[in-house]
Order: sequence, then structure tokens, then C-alpha cells
Amino acid sequence: TKEELEELTLSIKSTANRVRNKLKIIEQSIKDEDDENQGSVNLRIRKTQTTTDDELEEMLESGNPSIFTSDIISDTQITRQALNEIESRHKDIIKLEASIRELHDMFVDMAMLVEQQGEMINNIETNVVNATEYIERAKEETKRAVRYQSKARRKMFYIMICVVVLLVIIAIIIGVTVPS
Repeated sequence: TKEELEELTLSIKSTANRVRNKLKIIEQSIKDEDDENQGSVNLRIRKTQTTTDDELEEMLESGNPSIFTSDIISDTQITRQALNEIESRHKDIIKLEASIRELHDMFVDMAMLVEQQGEMINNIETNVVNATEYIERAKEETKRAVRYQSKARRKMFYIMICVVVLLVIIAIIIGVTVPS
């Protein structure tokens, strides 16, 4: 019925609002984590790249080239790890976005179905009301037809009696006036 349809529509709307609010919270937490991680990545890069002039001279005098390459390799590994984390989060965000789009499409489809079914229910309700009115009129017409039929039978009976009486009178008149 209409009430059930309205209750279902309200339920769908409230569920959609709850999902929308949860998705906003998730989106905000992802942004916050990205901001925090971006800051920590930048901090790690800055820490590994800052060396004092004295440290640099000491490294050059030692004549050990592996000092430079080990720092570069560790910096590269840290940077790759950060890049992998960022790419992983990016993929997760893309998946989340696709899920949100899919959910949005489902709600749009559901809203369209509810609207279409609402129109169908309204049409059915109108047809039922019309059928009820037609049945009431048909009952009245049938009662009237039964009354007319019984009146017609009575009139036919009276006419037959009149015809018989008339024939008897004519037979008596003919019997009296005609000599035997």
C-alpha cells in the first residue's frame, strides 16, 4: 500500500544518509592519514639528506665511497617504501571511489524503481476504486431490471385476463345473436 511504500522510501533514505555520513568520515580519515604520512615522509627525507659540512669533510677524507652510496641506497629504499605506501593508498582510494559510485548507482536505481512502482500502485488503486463504483452501479441496475421484469409480467397477466374476458364476452354475444 501507499503507507508501506512511504515507510520503505523513508527507510531507504535514512540508510543512504547513514552510508553517506560514514563515507564522509572515512574520506576525512584517509585525508588526515595522508597528511600525516606525507609529513613523516618529508621529515625522513630531510633527516637523511641533511649533513653538516664537518661530516661531509670527514667522509671525503676517509676515502670510503661506500659511505655515500649506503646513504643513497637507504634513502632510495625509504623513498621507494614511501612511494609504495602512497601507491597502495591511492589504489585503495580508487577502489573506495568505485564502491561509492556503485553504491550511488544502486541508490539511483532503487529510487527509480520505487518511483515506477509508486505510479503502478497509484494506477492499481485508481482501477480498484473505479471497479468498486462500477459494481455498485451494476447492482442498482440489476435491481431496477428485476423490478421492471416483475412489473412487465404482471401487466402481461392482466392483459391476458382482459383478452380472455373479452373473448368470452364476444363468444357470448355471438352465441346469443346467432340463431342455432
